Amino acid sequence: MMAVPLFRDLGLKVLATALAVLLWWLTVGGDPVAERGLRVPLEFENVPASVEILGELPDEVEVRLRGPSAVLRRLEAGEVTAIIDLKSERLGPRLFDMTADRVRGAPPGVQVTQVIPSTVSLTLEDAGSPRVVPVVPVVEGEPAPGFVVGRVVADPSTVAVVGPLSLLRQLTEAITEPLDVTNASVPLEESLTVGLADPNLRLETPGAARVTVEIVRAPVERTLVEVPVRVRNAPSGLSARVTPESITVTVYGPPEQMRGLDSSMVGAFVDLAGREAGSYNLSVEFAPQRAFEVTQVEPTIVLVTLR
Repeated sequence: MMAVPLFRDLGLKVLATALAVLLWWLTVGGDPVAERGLRVPLEFENVPASVEILGELPDEVEVRLRGPSAVLRRLEAGEVTAIIDLKSERLGPRLFDMTADRVRGAPPGVQVTQVIPSTVSLTLEDAGSPRVVPVVPVVEGEPAPGFVVGRVVADPSTVAVVGPLSLLRQLTEAITEPLDVTNASVPLEESLTVGLADPNLRLETPGAARVTVEIVRAPVERTLVEVPVRVRNAPSGLSARVTPESITVTVYGPPEQMRGLDSSMVGAFVDLAGREAGSYNLSVEFAPQRAFEVTQVEPTIVLVTLR
């Protein structure tokens, strides 16, 4: 076999090498060395399914890069990432030094000189089972004059929450984004995102709740005079005399109920169960009422004589 001469086409080879060197010099080698700060995402990898990460963790860190100016100018944040590998980490508080070897994606010829912050602090904890808690709508503002917020209902009324075991044990509720009722005079209904006050917790299934807010007439107060005091459970064979026979009662309730309310509907009474003949100072009681609330009574005690 005939050997290929080592120096065949030597001129072409030298020219090609010179052109390559020249191209490198023009694109990279001729550039001054520069330094640039770049905000890059902080990611966690190899996180065990049974482990949760707690702490006020930054979404990004700043990476200081040194290298050819042209290369740094073309570099975008998404090309470089800071990584913390949790594959073999133990539970509890942990500190991670953000050294250059945690940065991935830097181009050849570019050096990572610094990562800010230099240390990331976090806590690794066991994940808890999903916890079901009520959805509590957040209502802001004041309705129109003469109106108040009535019943507030969320649908769904509960959600399942996942996260670190210690935080799930303390959790009592999920909340919605605020619903503004300022100057409202009619009921409001709106779909609102459900969330959690603690950023270390999250919904098992993110979603929204349909929130209904009743806007009702503001309760009003009325004072009724000569409200009769009746007797209950009077002993057989005895007659009862109440002094005074009527009292003054202040009630509080919806305007439509207050307009039609008269003294006989208040339901004031004294209970004589187990009493014998004699005189007694007894507290005035009231039959349970859904329409209004008794706020003041004058007098609160009456004299009852049994004969």
